[in-house]
Amino acid sequence: MALIGPALLMVSNAHAQPSAAAVLAENRTAMHIPRTGDLELTYKFAGFGLTGSASREIDLSTGAYVESTSAGAVSIGSGFDGTTPWMRDFSGAFTQERGGDRIQLAVNQAYRFANRWWEPKYGGAKVVYLGVDTTDGVSADHLAITPNGGKQFDAWFDVGSHLLVRVREVQGFMTTQTLYSDYARVAEVTLPRGTVMDLGQGPAGNITLTLTNTKLRPRKPRSAFTCPVRMPQDATIKSGSARTTLNFRLLNNHIYVPVFVNSKGPYTFIVDTGGHLGLSPRLAAELGTDAEGKAPESGAGENPASTGFAHIDSVKLGDVRLQNQTAFVTEIYDEAVEGIPVDGMLGFELFRRFVVRIDYSGSTLTIFDPKRFRSHGAGTAIPFKFYDHLPEVAGRINDLLVRFDIDTGSRSELDFTSPFVKRADLRAKYPDAVNAMTGWGVGGPVSSRVLRLPALKVGSVQIDNPVAELSDAVHGSFSDANYDGNIGSALLKRFVVTFDYLHQRLYLKAANPTPPDVGTFDRSGMWINVGPAGYIVTALDEGGPAVEAGLKSGDIITHIDGRTSQTADLSDVRQRLRTLPAGTVVRLDVTRDSDHKTFDVTLRDLIPVAGGASMRQ
Repeated sequence: MALIGPALLMVSNAHAQPSAAAVLAENRTAMHIPRTGDLELTYKFAGFGLTGSASREIDLSTGAYVESTSAGAVSIGSGFDGTTPWMRDFSGAFTQERGGDRIQLAVNQAYRFANRWWEPKYGGAKVVYLGVDTTDGVSADHLAITPNGGKQFDAWFDVGSHLLVRVREVQGFMTTQTLYSDYARVAEVTLPRGTVMDLGQGPAGNITLTLTNTKLRPRKPRSAFTCPVRMPQDATIKSGSARTTLNFRLLNNHIYVPVFVNSKGPYTFIVDTGGHLGLSPRLAAELGTDAEGKAPESGAGENPASTGFAHIDSVKLGDVRLQNQTAFVTEIYDEAVEGIPVDGMLGFELFRRFVVRIDYSGSTLTIFDPKRFRSHGAGTAIPFKFYDHLPEVAGRINDLLVRFDIDTGSRSELDFTSPFVKRADLRAKYPDAVNAMTGWGVGGPVSSRVLRLPALKVGSVQIDNPVAELSDAVHGSFSDANYDGNIGSALLKRFVVTFDYLHQRLYLKAANPTPPDVGTFDRSGMWINVGPAGYIVTALDEGGPAVEAGLKSGDIITHIDGRTSQTADLSDVRQRLRTLPAGTVVRLDVTRDSDHKTFDVTLRDLIPVAGGASMRQ
């Protein structure tokens, strides 16, 4: 989550009936921006319930930049040297960003910072004049601009002043807008003193920057904008060991480990490559850690969530220790969804500092000192890029090239994003896919069209008969057009998986033995969560076995085959409903509106193999 996103400064403006060239010429006349040198800007920052400062340094010749924000417990940054964008995350680690749309967005940002639209042929960009619009009561010329190597953004220029008033740009799965106001001549440079950045998450997600200081200095070398290579020095393995191993619990295809926070615990944390260090509000209160701010948060679900930020002195996982970290304070998982209380999350911060090996069949997590890690015997190496904090690998289904995020926090095998489903016409290619509720994440429930593919490739590794989910999301991470699919633990558990973030390598080695529920999908046609009196039927698949047996949404299952429904058994029950053979009859004792009923559900395969016939196991 970037507090300072792309789009801030200089762009251009327009006339009443002009061409794009006329609009940009008038903007150049109205602005007083040197074509060379380094521009240093400092701001007051306000956003997400936090206040602090922000800064930018810009090479006016190329648009290369470095930016940073410091507000309360939050300190982050980013940069671009003209080739590679990078981020400095909450924990202080520097990471190059080549996945998703990160290069395109950095190119856009640099294009605007260098005012390259003033150059001949618009600096290689495609620029289209779209007419005069009214924006915030101001008549403005509207241009659509696509820099070479970037992506389209829209810019509006005040018809009267010819100054930039608004930029709109799609970043990830969010449409952002940046509003500029109160232009003034500062240090011989004309700049907006007021900037409001709307990140597309509602007013609570808006950021306000107020210019406080401007300096124009001689141009610096490109190296001043290149990603620093230093590793954080805030993580250790006890006694200087090269590696350590601990056991984990696998529940609902999620990895759970015991963790001590500020010397208290142990607490139950999920290990999630798709997340960051996080605390539940309940745990933050128990630790006496006050959360600062309130920021919108998005995930696999489509409903909004919010998060605060807190400083943590230490996090201890077995013999591994992290110190002086910033944690998100947010609901991780509801006990009703997982069957256990979830206290927190370990994510990017752990994986960025160590090499991490997950042996799903052995239920062990091995953590290596990255400087002493040797890949011999780790399996097939697959290179990846970072899309924000997630590893992004190249893969293939049939003749289609696919960009997969690797997300251990996903319970599914494979989710295709809704833009990829549309672009690859997967609904038409796989018309027999069935609609089902498939998960629960940050933002709420997730439903998809589901089928079984004959095979897919991740790098050079082929995976047979994976269960694939075709998202139709219009919000949330599965609506992001900048990656194509998400690989979760249900697929990863076929392997011993090793993550080497330092060298951007993923290693896959076939699991031995293979977990018994690999490649399976629910055969009952219902999603259950935990309630106070049993399992609550939360969603039903139309025409599925549970509906045919007479169950309804809201029914409370008190017994399954005579066994009392226990909160801690939720994961095992879900696994049984996936792995019991088709044709098995499961007897459910149910409470409905104070009445007690019994239903016999005959399990069957619900998802087809791509191309037609059902998959029998």
